[in-house]
Amino acid sequence: MKNQNLNDMEEIGKLIRSTRKAQGMSQEDLAGLSNTGRRFISDLENGKPNMQISKFLLVIAALGLSMFLLNKWNKKDN
Repeated sequence: MKNQNLNDMEEIGKLIRSTRKAQGMSQEDLAGLSNTGRRFISDLENGKPNMQISKFLLVIAALGLSMFLLNKWNKKDN
């Protein structure tokens, strides 16, 4: 995945959803892998602005995403 500027929660949610689907995961799969709940994944993918940052970080780590330098994202190549 190329670098992508993300300016709001809706764009972040779209990235989470597209990455999850590209990896063939259901919301339940991602919730289990990130030790969060399916409802949290749904809220995150739908761009809800109120969320726990610790859970958000678990989700992006579970998807193999890393956050760096002012809203730039990059898929890890591990």
